[in-house]
Amino acid sequence: MNFRMISTQFAGEQIVSEEVSGSFQPDTGIEMQAVNLYPQKIYQVFEGFGGALTEAAGYTFSHMSKEKQQDVLEAYFGAHGNRYRYARLHLDSCDFSLGHYAACEDPEDVQLRTFSLQRDEKYILPLLRAAEQTAGQHLSLVLSPWSPPAFMKTNGERNHGGELKPEYRERWAEYVCRYLTEYRQKGFQVSMLTVQNEPNATQIWDSCRYTPAQEKEWIRDYLYPAMQKHQLQDVGIYIWDHNKERAYERACAILDDDTASMVEGIAFHWYTGDHFDALRLIREDFPDKKLVFTEGCVEYSRFQAENQLANAQMYAHDILGNINAGMNIWIDWNILLDGRGGPNHVGNFCDAPILYDIQTQLLTKNLSYTYIGHFSRYIQPGARRIGVTSYTDHLEVTALQNPDQSLTAVFLNRTQREIPAVIRLQGEYARILVAPQSIATVILEN
Repeated sequence: MNFRMISTQFAGEQIVSEEVSGSFQPDTGIEMQAVNLYPQKIYQVFEGFGGALTEAAGYTFSHMSKEKQQDVLEAYFGAHGNRYRYARLHLDSCDFSLGHYAACEDPEDVQLRTFSLQRDEKYILPLLRAAEQTAGQHLSLVLSPWSPPAFMKTNGERNHGGELKPEYRERWAEYVCRYLTEYRQKGFQVSMLTVQNEPNATQIWDSCRYTPAQEKEWIRDYLYPAMQKHQLQDVGIYIWDHNKERAYERACAILDDDTASMVEGIAFHWYTGDHFDALRLIREDFPDKKLVFTEGCVEYSRFQAENQLANAQMYAHDILGNINAGMNIWIDWNILLDGRGGPNHVGNFCDAPILYDIQTQLLTKNLSYTYIGHFSRYIQPGARRIGVTSYTDHLEVTALQNPDQSLTAVFLNRTQREIPAVIRLQGEYARILVAPQSIATVILEN
């Protein structure tokens, strides 16, 4: 067995990357500093990585030169980049839009005759088409609504929460199905739909609240029947699409004998902390449901853009914990934003792995982009998580077996000291050193 170790260390404000190779030796009784890999102990299938193609990302992309556009596309979707194969799109406007909009805003238009995706065609779909061309294949799309049209809501506006009026439940289901159908007619592969982005939050931007009972009823009595009617049963419905701390309760409240067959999985975000055990609880009680991370970003209201290392480590720690807890798909928030962390029509600026300052024309790939790549470049779609034990919690680790039978193990060291590890695998071992404040990916091949 041979291995390659690709590592990235952030030392003295400098990013140091290196690759080393080595071979395994017969295990003569290693006990100390062991990290054990057990390919015979298999868990969930990991299907891939992706990011959100928001209007803000598309707008920023439209201001770039062709050369810089291609740089970004290759960085995310190219064979030598982060190899994204999933994309999340907002259904109508979200906070990372240039302003409010809806595909149909006429309360009298019961038949949705004025429905139009003209707004999507301006910035979002050009970016999506370019991404697919670079990837050389269709991206698997997730569509998520932030709010129904204002006239359908109890508060009469897209912002500040509110709820879907009971009399509009059927029309809103038809509206969502129309979105899915038109995207498919344009040649895109929509494979997932989340019911509502952050249904437990009243935001100053586009938002709408659903209690568990309301979400369950709308899926069961309106959305799922409408999707059957329009032959959209192959689009997976995902509940919750909010933070992990209440994900288990939401799953328990919605999934029963009536609804379990209608729901493909649970979508979740990271903004309230780790809560990896919430995912484990869902995996235990609902083993047939997929767990999809649909959003996470470094919010400038809470974190500092300048703290590259902490922000990158936040990404890696969460990806590691989620994979080890049973996650199937990981999708980042905005793949690209401008120099302010926008545009955002309510000033909710955030960081992104890649930023482009429209005024100075400076393109910046943050350390978070590199850290994400330590997973997405080497964990192949269809990989299976395998059993791992480690001698220390100072070294975070996950491991997966790829379809080509190679093994990928990712090590995260957030400490100030070098940490040694002895990788033990099927009667052999290899010694590695994981540098302080670094991430390392080890690929093991026969």
